[in-house]
Amino acid sequence: MFARVFSSAVRGIDGYPVVVELDLANGLPHYITVGLPDSAVRESRERVVSAVKNSGYGFPCRRITVNLAPAELRKRGTQFDLPVALGILAASGQIGEGEWMLRYCLLGELALDGSVKPVSGVLPMAAAARARGLAGMVLPAANAGEAAATGLPSFGVSSLQEAVSFLAGRTGLAPAPAPGASDPGGAPVPPPEDIRDVKGQSLGKRALEVAAAGGHHILFVGPPGAGKSMLARRLPGLLPPLAPDEALEAAKVLSVSGTLPQGGWVRQRPFRAPHHTITPVSLVGGGSPCRPGEISFAHKGVLFLDELAEFKRESLEALRTPLEARRVRIARLADRADYPADVLLAAAMNPCPCGWKGHPLKACSCSPLRESRYRARLSGPFLDRLDLRVEVPPLEFNKWAGSGVSGESSAQVRERVAAARRVQEGRFGAPGRTNASMGPEGLRRFCRLDSASLEFLESAALKLALSARSLDRVLKVSRTIADLRGNGKDALEKCDIIEALALSGREAPGAIGEAVQHGIRL
Repeated sequence: MFARVFSSAVRGIDGYPVVVELDLANGLPHYITVGLPDSAVRESRERVVSAVKNSGYGFPCRRITVNLAPAELRKRGTQFDLPVALGILAASGQIGEGEWMLRYCLLGELALDGSVKPVSGVLPMAAAARARGLAGMVLPAANAGEAAATGLPSFGVSSLQEAVSFLAGRTGLAPAPAPGASDPGGAPVPPPEDIRDVKGQSLGKRALEVAAAGGHHILFVGPPGAGKSMLARRLPGLLPPLAPDEALEAAKVLSVSGTLPQGGWVRQRPFRAPHHTITPVSLVGGGSPCRPGEISFAHKGVLFLDELAEFKRESLEALRTPLEARRVRIARLADRADYPADVLLAAAMNPCPCGWKGHPLKACSCSPLRESRYRARLSGPFLDRLDLRVEVPPLEFNKWAGSGVSGESSAQVRERVAAARRVQEGRFGAPGRTNASMGPEGLRRFCRLDSASLEFLESAALKLALSARSLDRVLKVSRTIADLRGNGKDALEKCDIIEALALSGREAPGAIGEAVQHGIRL
């Protein structure tokens, strides 16, 4: 006796279909699973046997072979319990074979009493089932809303008996409603922190606006208590709302890790702030089996690295390629994975180990050797990937004691950021594309310089010893500044170059004074 049902599995954050084949042959009672199962899949034998018996069905005393195809891919997870149990019942004649075996994707972990428990990775597996053309999914009730986010009809069941009754046509189930960005269900989402709460620090606020508008990575340097972390935590509130496809991709990362919030949807741009003791694998991803890291959990949001110089050097070096490619590609001997990593990196650090270098009132106690070693923790290639580097001075008492609000709100700044991003999307013809991802061709087309700007940039390059990569990044930041000004022309102006140099920590002599003369908000 033979039966075939459909299920799914995950590789990276992408699902792929799995065909569960069951053969019941004469011979001594035996149960074997083939098709590269991992330990959790092999252990499903004990769960399936107990669940079938405790649900009131008979377990066949036959030679049972379970094949998970395609056989060349490693199968992980506990989602195959339910399809295997239903396949055994169909092959043994306890549930009628019919259209359901070709229509539905089956997922779910079985408890020993026959109840169906939730599994991880449902969102990408539902997307794979929909792409395959299946009519719906039968899965744990706790995962039904998550699967419905893909638009696939999803029927949640709480027990093996309920699944059998539904597939046999004895009871009906309503498909779960699809959540969305405007869905009020799920846990309440706190509002993002407002940039208006930050007193003073006008240069830091302007840098945040430019970073949010163009997708530029940013580094704040200043003494303790100056407001570096406070600024960085306001960055998510300046970004435009997540588009539906961005929310779906961010939700997939959380789904495969089993941390997707109730409701099956991501309603805010993620903000991740790992501790500086984090390992390279936890930061970038990897392990056995492969799991996404913090940079992938922050996909389409902000990754904040506080006390940047305290992070392990190998952890920061592991970020270099993902920050450029905006993806993490992990290759191991027995596994491969590809995770998204389109993040906006915000970092903060002290100017020296004691933190008081350059402070107007406190003296620095660091020796030159100690300061040199502190700076050496950050490599030049890593720092070169940070488009904006802003010094955050200590806050003066009169600004701290000032009453009332300070400057614009996050909502006001977010309107300008959204307008600048719409200009970039129209320029590149791709949703979500920003100036920070421009290649050489984009620089030639959209960052043209007039004679005055070219002459000024040449002078700055000679005085500041700018590399070719640094020059490219200055042009990208300049393009974003021009977009915020509402300059839709491809040619950049000298004032754009001046402000870009000031915000990138490569201030030319008199740059800030000249920028102020041009009316730039600093």
